[in-house]
Parts: sequence; structure tokens; C-alpha cells
Amino acid sequence: MTTLSTRPDRTAAGTDPAAPPPAMRLRELAFGAACAAAVRAAARLGVADALDDEPATAEQLAAAVTAEPKPLRRLLRALACYDVFTERPDGTFAHTEMSRMLREDHPRSLKYIALWCTEPWTWAAWPRLDDAVRSGDTVFDELFGKGFFQYLHQDAHESAQVFNRAMTTSSQQSAREVADVLDLTGIASVADIGGGQGHVLASLLEKHPDLRGSLLDLPEVVAKADARLRAGGELAERAEIVPGDCRHDIPVAADLYVIKNILEWDDHSTLLTLRNVIAAARPGARVVVIENLVDDTPSMKFTTGMDLMLLLNVGGAKHTRDSMVERITQAGLRIDAVRPINPYLHAFEAVVPEVAAAH
Repeated sequence: MTTLSTRPDRTAAGTDPAAPPPAMRLRELAFGAACAAAVRAAARLGVADALDDEPATAEQLAAAVTAEPKPLRRLLRALACYDVFTERPDGTFAHTEMSRMLREDHPRSLKYIALWCTEPWTWAAWPRLDDAVRSGDTVFDELFGKGFFQYLHQDAHESAQVFNRAMTTSSQQSAREVADVLDLTGIASVADIGGGQGHVLASLLEKHPDLRGSLLDLPEVVAKADARLRAGGELAERAEIVPGDCRHDIPVAADLYVIKNILEWDDHSTLLTLRNVIAAARPGARVVVIENLVDDTPSMKFTTGMDLMLLLNVGGAKHTRDSMVERITQAGLRIDAVRPINPYLHAFEAVVPEVAAAH
């Protein structure tokens, strides 16, 4: 099993002589909502889509997105402080690497992720974070009178669409990286457990022409599975779509089980899912759990933010490396390795041992 690396001192950045003075930095952090709101406004206005390779004035961009030039200039100037767009000496604005990712047509677009992180309900929930920390429970039900997903699909249809597009975009982008990293030597069949629309499975089947696969998720989720996996799709003959809840049962036999970004519930549900995999698997079957981590990773500012949002809206949590190892081994799996897939994701590679499978 891979040894856990020594974690860096997370206060070390405060001693960087090039960093802003602490008082300035704290004020910037306290005004973080303004930055998030500015990113959201630019995404909703479509400013990045309107700006081509040539720099443009605020007046030109305002005409393109139907906005007032002076307020738009103020918005762009605020964003330029964070390297989202850049203001040139002649007063025009140009793209940066980050502003390009707010374009809808960018291959690594983050437009819908940015919108999802700043949806209207988030502005009601964040001020209650102290209550969630005191109680350890979600505040969402109290705020909106119902559970998060119930609210999303019954009362916030636009937000639900943003969520679906954000998750689809994120899954499509990471699926290719997962397929590139996973070693499928000796694997003839793979099961994507709680795999959403099946982007990981589709990427694996495309990369390995002899591989067969199954996608298991809730009926309403797999009904919208990747078109490549559904009847008539180019991968359909090698794919099986299985409606079900992995916390109740996993009626799928495979050489490899992939569980990506779903073990964020309470510990009981997490252990149920892992033990259901063990119950379905043969001895020696491989299990790869892929998760965002909130420690020892370059993406900690993002993943810790996601972790706090989970506390607010569904009462879930992101894992540390140690807590994920603990859950996997507690379920009865043997971990062989932990390795990064990209700055946001780690793969925990495990095996179903003889004793665990017998139970």
C-alpha cells in the first residue's frame, strides 16, 4: 500500500514575503462573495463568449451582451484583479487563461461549474455555516422546508439544469483522465457503480475495445445515460445499463468496480455501498474508489469549499486520505495503492480478499 505523504504546513503561505499583508488579505477574503458574484455575473452575461481573440472595449462588449458600459467596466476591472480577463494600458480588455474557461465552447469549460457554485440557494445557505458547524447537521431543510434534491427538482428547475450541466461537464473532463490512468491489465469487465450518465464507463470502453461494462445508478439517472451506451449507441453492444441503488444492492459481477465521487454520504451509507460491492464481487476482484480529498492535495481551496457546501446542503463530507483509507479497510477491502489522477482526484486501488468475499 502506498505510504501516506508528509503533509505540508498549511500556514507557510502566510510567511511569503511577496504575499499581501495579513490585514489586506483578510479583508479580501471577507469580500470573497464579491469575487464569486462577479464570476457568476460574467458567466450569466456571456462576456467571455462575446470576447474573441482581439481585445475589446467595455462599450463593445456591453453592446454584445446587452449591458451598460460603465457597470460592465467595473465588473471586468474587479475580475481582472483575479486574472479573470486582463485590462490593457489602452483600456481594452483581453482574455486570460481563466476567462477563456468561462466560454461555453472551451474544451475545459468551467462555466457551469462556476454557475453551480454560485446558485441562488447558496447565498441563503452560506451565512448559516456557523449553525451547521455548531450542530454538525445540514441547514438546508430548515431554510427551504425540504431536502436539497427534493427542493432542486421541485422548486428550482433552472438550478437543477445548471447542476446537471455542471456534473456532466466535470464528469466528461475527468472521465478521460481516469481512463488514461487506470491499468486494466487482465480486466475483461468493469462496473461503474453510481456512475451517473456513465462517462467514465464510456471512456474506458472506448479506450479498451475488448472490454465489457455495466453502469449502475438510480433509474431516473441511467434513463439519461451517455448516448454511446444506450441502444443504438456505438458502445451499446458491450454495455449493460442497470437501474438500482448501490446502497441497497449491487447485482453486477465484474473484474473491476469503479466508484467515483459518490462516497460523500454518512459513514453508514458509505460502508453499505462498499460492502455491497464485496458481496457482489469474486475474490481478487479489483475496486477503485476515486474521490476529491481535503488534505495533501494542490486543490485544497476548492475541495475544502466543496466539503463545507456538502455540510450545508446534504450533511455529507469530503474525505481526507486517512478517512478514505479507514472506510475502505473497515468495509473489508485491502488497499494496494493510492495515487493521484489529477490535482482534484485520487484513486484508492483495492482488492476483494478471500476472507471478505466469503462473507
